[in-house]
Amino acid sequence: MTAQKMQKRLFGTNGVRGIAGKDMTPDLAFSIGLALGRMRKGRIAVGRDTRTSGETLGKALKAGLLATGCDVDDCGILPTPALQYLVRDDYSGGAMITASHNPPEYNGVKIIEPDGTEMGDEETIRLEGLIFSSRPEVASWDQAGKERQVPHLINRYIEGIISRFCGLPGNGMTVVVDPGSGPACVTTPKILEGLGCRVLTVNGIMDGTFPGRLPEPSAEGLKNLSDLVICSGASFGVAHDGDADRAVFVDEKGRYIEENAEFALVVQSICRKKKGIIVTPVSSGQVVEETARAEGSTVRYTPVGSIYVARTMRTLLENGEPVIFGGEGNGGLIFPDHQFCRDGGMTAAMMVSLLAGSGKKLSDLVSCLPERYIIKEKIAVKNGDEIIASLPGCYPNSRLDLTDGIKIFSGDSWALIRASGTEPIIRIIIDTKTSSAGNEFSQELKSRLKNVVE
Repeated sequence: MTAQKMQKRLFGTNGVRGIAGKDMTPDLAFSIGLALGRMRKGRIAVGRDTRTSGETLGKALKAGLLATGCDVDDCGILPTPALQYLVRDDYSGGAMITASHNPPEYNGVKIIEPDGTEMGDEETIRLEGLIFSSRPEVASWDQAGKERQVPHLINRYIEGIISRFCGLPGNGMTVVVDPGSGPACVTTPKILEGLGCRVLTVNGIMDGTFPGRLPEPSAEGLKNLSDLVICSGASFGVAHDGDADRAVFVDEKGRYIEENAEFALVVQSICRKKKGIIVTPVSSGQVVEETARAEGSTVRYTPVGSIYVARTMRTLLENGEPVIFGGEGNGGLIFPDHQFCRDGGMTAAMMVSLLAGSGKKLSDLVSCLPERYIIKEKIAVKNGDEIIASLPGCYPNSRLDLTDGIKIFSGDSWALIRASGTEPIIRIIIDTKTSSAGNEFSQELKSRLKNVVE
């Protein structure tokens, strides 16, 4: 069983996004609020990240919700998984104002279903139909919704993660946290302190201009994190993207841990306690599957996007299949016993527990994983889907996977080429055993792409 993507007009892989004031406007946010209010009558939770445009867009979206008669709980600034955690228990739905890892000038909206997952394709297409409808339905004057300010609810999320770990696994452990000036400034340090860690921070003050680094955590952008890890003798450093649904790590030597290796480490730890199915997109590195197999577990693949992973996990579990973990090879990991969404705070806590249980250094654990070489590139194009559709004819004799874009297998190597769901680019991922094989595959692929583009 593989989830299938459906064509949407406005929303991408993870919500709707665009440049604030140009593509992502208050009018659009208001229309989204009107549409969501018509679909999910009741009380709606709204949150936002630290972007400077978030307050304006949030007020517009709330106005749309209130106009339909929905009551609104404004949860303030918090990570996306924190809002999802809150929605799951008490709300008819939720809306998060965020552009996740995109640059500061971007913003967007993620719609959260009552079960805490992001809205799926079918319901999103229905929502889009209401957004583009010329006849918005609003409540009468005596049925308008009411708003409450509930920023204190974020503590439920923090306490919910801490409660999943026995004792104080972080006792004696120093961890450096880089929230990237995003909402994790007020969650991840408290979570790790609750596990017994001594916590140091960089970029730990919320600021929607992101002065210390861009919202996308990269090896190049995390130099200050690495430097503080080294000089403080910390066990590791952890960094988040703009809405903290992802976490990436540097080891005790300040070296960036490639996200698929991070994923594989957690897979290894979980599979040593119980066997089952790992769910992940076709974009995740081969190291994840090799690690799962070595520990007696299997992998199921989905299209790219956390919503497809989360919903596949839920469907498999409902069918009685033993799903134990899921996630993406970008630091977005899903812990089904906790909630069915990517959760950077939970991932940071899991790393504390994992290291405490192993008694080893993070660099030593990474060095024992199967060796793989990954190349990630992107090409700016406007007609990405058309280019991808023409590629299968260029590889008539190769094994292909068309789950999402085109995945080309060559011996023990593969390359995935797909159009981004959030930006006008083509993303390329190449996964091989050696750098020489990866570079050779990359050159050959680019040559064919050049012919197609031209």
